[in-house]
Amino acid sequence: MEILYIELHIWITVALVLGMFICLLRSRIPTEIVFLSVMALLVIFGCIDGKEAISSFGDSSVVIIGCLFFVIAGLDATGVLHWTVKHLLGTPRSTTHAISKLMFPVAILSAFLSNTTVVALFVKVVKIWAKRLKTAPSKLLIPLSYAAGMGGVCTLIGTPPNLIIHEFYHNETGDTLSIFATTIPGLFCLVIGVTAIILLQRLLPSRKTPEERLMEDDQSMITEITVPKYSHLELQTLNDLNLLAECKNSKLIGIIHYDGEVEQVTPESNLDNIFVMGGDKFIFTGLPIEILAFAKRYNMECHSNIDNTELKQGKRTLLSTAILLVMVLLSAFNVIPLLNSCFIAAMLMLITRCCKISDAKKSINWDVLMVFACSIAIGKAIDSTGLAAMLANATSGFCGNNAVMAFIIICTTGTFLTEFISNTACGAIMAPIALHIAQAMGANPLTFCIGLMISVSSSFATPIGSPTHLLVYVPGGYRFSDFVRIGLPMNFIILAANIFITMLVFPL
Repeated sequence: MEILYIELHIWITVALVLGMFICLLRSRIPTEIVFLSVMALLVIFGCIDGKEAISSFGDSSVVIIGCLFFVIAGLDATGVLHWTVKHLLGTPRSTTHAISKLMFPVAILSAFLSNTTVVALFVKVVKIWAKRLKTAPSKLLIPLSYAAGMGGVCTLIGTPPNLIIHEFYHNETGDTLSIFATTIPGLFCLVIGVTAIILLQRLLPSRKTPEERLMEDDQSMITEITVPKYSHLELQTLNDLNLLAECKNSKLIGIIHYDGEVEQVTPESNLDNIFVMGGDKFIFTGLPIEILAFAKRYNMECHSNIDNTELKQGKRTLLSTAILLVMVLLSAFNVIPLLNSCFIAAMLMLITRCCKISDAKKSINWDVLMVFACSIAIGKAIDSTGLAAMLANATSGFCGNNAVMAFIIICTTGTFLTEFISNTACGAIMAPIALHIAQAMGANPLTFCIGLMISVSSSFATPIGSPTHLLVYVPGGYRFSDFVRIGLPMNFIILAANIFITMLVFPL
């Protein structure tokens, strides 16, 4: 009877995880709601203890991510990130030169900072570069996103899946990894990846950006305003906003909807038939001051193509940089645990006023923390129900005593599974399975963990595989097939590089 009860929990877990995949792929339900619902159902059906599920929200890896939001806010507020973008890149001579000068600095920054923050900062720079080079921004925006993903795996704090996989590894073995545990294989894959992009640059598409499509007959200054998510303006029409009366000296020329669809607005357009949704971007020409006033009135974000808000660098710029370096060094040399060093860095950012408390609160992405914590709970359920052990035994039976084949299967599964779900979820689902396989075969669990960390962040072939891909998808004017065309070769190239370097540095 007990065996049947255990098997029932396994199949319930399988059904819920598959349901989660379907919801993430086929529905527009927010990701955090999907993860929270799956975690709740796992608790309700007894697949995981309620206390254990809730404890995931206080997990050290979740707290580390929360502290890093404060650190990044301090770096941003003191102008460190903007200074880096302005002075680190220089002026490229050609598209090939631009790709290399772009990808390496972005990767280095992404090793210590949020990938999405870095990509968001560089999107504007890439557009300026493209104009100077007389090339399409789409030639550079995909390399930008790829570089952020590959750079993130170079340190333990570079991307959330690394921390999740490390947490499972620590719970299983009792060992704690250095912040630079993934640096050598990560850098190797980065160099291979940048080289591959340069050699395959003919596969990079040349697309008109949504703004260019709207501005073909109008070369005036562009000002963009974005409708926030969950805004009170959602489902109102353009006529309800009374745009013509409030922006007399400016002209709305189009809307880039939240899903990337471009809708042109002309004098003949029926404003009662154009509805506003959260994430929509209005494209104006005309007086930025007038448009800014309109944006403030409706609590929208305003972005002009002329940046008059240059952040001043000073003592706090150097101070916040020093705080980041101290945080990294304290953890790298095992002076104190990573969690403690992140706590100290976040506290110093607030005490030294590198980051205001109000800015720190705004910097916290609660959706990311929610997904992160729920992913850990789902991973624990996969482990505690016996599903991970069952899959590990099946893999062991297929591979026999061949640990190399099992390692290749884990890396390949991680690489292609992460194309359809977030790398955080992929890491949480695959980590307990990989550890059980290593244990069953008597192989080195560290090899499996490092290989998995790189695999789940090697999403290249679909725009839904990474948040950074979605950040560049609309600005680049891309189609889904653009990512597939260059992404599939990149998947196989980085997969081969990952398997080779990981087994070389961390023998099985």
